[in-house]
Amino acid sequence: GYRVSLQGNFFGHNHTYVTFPEYNPRKYIKLDPPLNLQSNATANKCQIWWSVWNVPWYLVEILQYELQYKEYSMSWEIALNKTPLSPLPQIEIEATELRSGIAYVARVRCKVSENENSYHSQWSEWSQTTVFQRADVTKLSEKILNTRTMQFLFIPLSFGTLLYLFWNCKLSQKASPALTFPRQLLSFSHSTVCTMGISR
Repeated sequence: GYRVSLQGNFFGHNHTYVTFPEYNPRKYIKLDPPLNLQSNATANKCQIWWSVWNVPWYLVEILQYELQYKEYSMSWEIALNKTPLSPLPQIEIEATELRSGIAYVARVRCKVSENENSYHSQWSEWSQTTVFQRADVTKLSEKILNTRTMQFLFIPLSFGTLLYLFWNCKLSQKASPALTFPRQLLSFSHSTVCTMGISR
């Protein structure tokens, strides 16, 4: 640790004031805010990532981030907070957390993880913002719905057509003997009448 004191000349006399009797820089860290905040929104989720600058390598792996996002027209006072589960400089927002057709703005800040005992820091200032909007899923949903509807209609219609053809084929096979039998009977009767007429 260090001893921090303030020395000055007051009314012609030198005075020394001990400001911090034992000062440990590791316990008083304030990092620069993250930078290069970027986002990519799809119909399923929004991915946001950033980078850190001027951070020692031994602190990068123990950083903790906090993301704030809100509707573009709203105040930051009612913004939603989200904390990544890993020290990686990235986070995802599910589409269910976003309203369709609404523009959102996000920002992020960092500090040393609270689970770290060797170092302690306060939150950095907020980063620059990024603006994103959930992709429109209406047309995609309609296309999927139409495709599925056609599939659902095609299957029973095809089955019905095959069943109809099969049934007609069965009926025609059954009806053929019944139709030929009267013709044979009429032919036989006609032959018999002719024979009887000749005999007479």
